[in-house]
Amino acid sequence: MANTLFDKIWDAHVVNLIEGGPTQLYIDRHYCHEVTSPQAFEGLRQRGLKVFRPGKTFCSPDHNIPTLNQDKPISDPISRNQVETLTRNANEFGVTLYGLGHKKNGIIHVIGPENGLTLPGYTIVCGDSHTSTHGAFGAVAFGIGTSEVEMVLASQCILQPKPKTMRINVNGALKEGVTAKDIALYIIAKMTTGGATGYFVEYAGDTIRNLSMEERMTVCNLSIEMGARGGMIAPDETTFAYCKGREFAPKGEEWDKAVAYWRTLKSDEDAVFDKEINFDAADIEPRITFGTNPGMGIGISEAIPAPDPEDEAGKISYDKSLEYMGFNVGQKLEGYPIDYVFLGSCTNGRIEDFRAFASFVKGKKKADNVTVWLVPGSWMVTDQIKAEGIDKILAEAGFELRQPGCSACLAMNEDKVPAGKLAVSTSNRNFEGRQGPGSRTILAGPLVAAASAITGVLTDPRKFK
Repeated sequence: MANTLFDKIWDAHVVNLIEGGPTQLYIDRHYCHEVTSPQAFEGLRQRGLKVFRPGKTFCSPDHNIPTLNQDKPISDPISRNQVETLTRNANEFGVTLYGLGHKKNGIIHVIGPENGLTLPGYTIVCGDSHTSTHGAFGAVAFGIGTSEVEMVLASQCILQPKPKTMRINVNGALKEGVTAKDIALYIIAKMTTGGATGYFVEYAGDTIRNLSMEERMTVCNLSIEMGARGGMIAPDETTFAYCKGREFAPKGEEWDKAVAYWRTLKSDEDAVFDKEINFDAADIEPRITFGTNPGMGIGISEAIPAPDPEDEAGKISYDKSLEYMGFNVGQKLEGYPIDYVFLGSCTNGRIEDFRAFASFVKGKKKADNVTVWLVPGSWMVTDQIKAEGIDKILAEAGFELRQPGCSACLAMNEDKVPAGKLAVSTSNRNFEGRQGPGSRTILAGPLVAAASAITGVLTDPRKFK
């Protein structure tokens, strides 16, 4: 019987099938951060349980940590308590912690891949919706709730209904200035925020195959924003080259055995998906959002479209979203003044994102009217930035590099966009108040962010060199 990539990995991890119920699935790697794990550890404590397989769980605080002065105590009492609680729990239950100040600390979805903890064929979970990032390696990776975090800690298994399968094919050459973030935002706009609900998505096609690992992570990261349970890409030579030599990746004979298995991780040619969709890369230009969900997006040269007149409930929500953003139907946003730019997050906080941003701003100067936060996803990214001299390019252009963390992706630390201010953000969500109470967010890729940081207005990177 022909199987999809998803079926192959899922079926290989089934511990027990519950008739008329969910599947008991074994989990290879469990990631934890400070926000969704405290109640889970407390649940173990109250039941007198230990972590079943502590070597499978890796923790890193990222949401609440500051991105300046990390050597000093965290000033916000709530954030400080969250981070300190994770430290106590990790120490008590004997799981690995890359705490604040540790050389491996960073955003959990950045440090997992860069340390070789994320590998093809794995099942991976974390109490965070953007766990789908790790699917870029040919893994079944998905976010879970706090009660499920406790379940995995206690048993290294989880109860899950098996999702349906969807394949999204993107073929053709990308146009100048188009990034992986633009591919993802284009797909979400076409699919809508609920278009993949109930599905696990495999991304395929020559456009996807030609992406780097970091670009693939960006695409898979945003899968949840169209309602998907997760997203994945079949591993190939690009995947193997990225994994080889990383600390937790297999070595020697074990590496050869692993790669031989990883080569089998692809959908069979005659595999049938529950749904299959095709897109042409030639139709994608640099993207921006205009509303308050990632599906409300347009090409940067386009005007804000009118809502579906037959969807009365949807129109009410649409109008409310535009009112919040201060935009109108038919309006073009190119050239619109901005207040903030944020480069970072688990979507675009990797070294390639900083290389792209730096290559654009080199020899130019930051606009005086814009506050710019450049936040690496990890200390390893920070070290690469410095080793390559990117920090000097940024400094000469008037930019400041901050310390690693989730930062302005979400308003859970000190990096908050003030009410009414408009931010161009390379993060993953633009909900009302996501970056701070009353803040307004336009999602974009690193090149749009770089161009806008230089001009002070929303700028098409293809028109400003």
